Amino acid sequence: MPVTDPTATGAAWSVRDGLASFDEPAVLLRNALDTVFTRWATEAGARQQSYPPLLRTEDLRSLDYFRNFPHLGSPVTRIRPDRLAGLAGDPSGAGALPAAELADATHMLPSAACYGCFLHLSGTSADTPVLITTVAQCFRNEDHHDGLRRLWGFTMREIVCVGSAEAVRTHLDRHRERILAFGTALGLTLDRQPATDPFFEKDGTRSVMQLLVPVKEEYLHTDGTAVASTNNHRNFFGERRAIGHAGRPAFTGCVAFGLERWVHVLGDLFEGDPAAAHRAVLRAGERA
Repeated sequence: MPVTDPTATGAAWSVRDGLASFDEPAVLLRNALDTVFTRWATEAGARQQSYPPLLRTEDLRSLDYFRNFPHLGSPVTRIRPDRLAGLAGDPSGAGALPAAELADATHMLPSAACYGCFLHLSGTSADTPVLITTVAQCFRNEDHHDGLRRLWGFTMREIVCVGSAEAVRTHLDRHRERILAFGTALGLTLDRQPATDPFFEKDGTRSVMQLLVPVKEEYLHTDGTAVASTNNHRNFFGERRAIGHAGRPAFTGCVAFGLERWVHVLGDLFEGDPAAAHRAVLRAGERA
């Protein structure tokens, strides 16, 4: 199994404080996985895009982020100009920066790759479905860390569909099948289970619908690690960010892959041998 001692040498990866370092074999494995998922996106007609690494807090407020996910947030700020001289003259230089030294935070690190996509599409409209794929370094201030299973900072690949309700359902159904088929080809047993963390407010009508028709499903390894998810946001982002489809608020859905989590489960399956896992991904990726 991989080690978590940050001073270890010769290990494929190490983790400290929820932050992972990868040696070349693990980097190659993660890249191979991303190549497979990006190919799926391309075959579905998705366009590759990238977005800013920071999100404005005012934009996140429009998405109820601070109602639903404030515990995950990682604010980004700067040292107050009037405090710079004092910090430079502090000989100790140890420990955390006190909050009193910092300016108000106007930006956040993303906790999901698709936020940048929906903010970028704000105020746009299309008559045909729009498919986009993006990858981002994401950050979730979890209450605890657990190796590669639960990181503070991690890599997320997403494939996003914007269009009609039917187009979104078709998009998610297609990738449900591909995720399960890919897992089987690798020798993984993945269990599809409904999740309970929708993007919208938990006491709203959409949350009531979540009880009837799950809007998010996760794909769990035997140890409980969720390596992928399919998410149907309905018309939440279409309404909140004025994203239109055929004259009405667009429906949106995304397929998400946590790349470090895939590395974890494959490390488990191949007994800590990332090179063997890499070869298996190359073989399975050709068939999936």
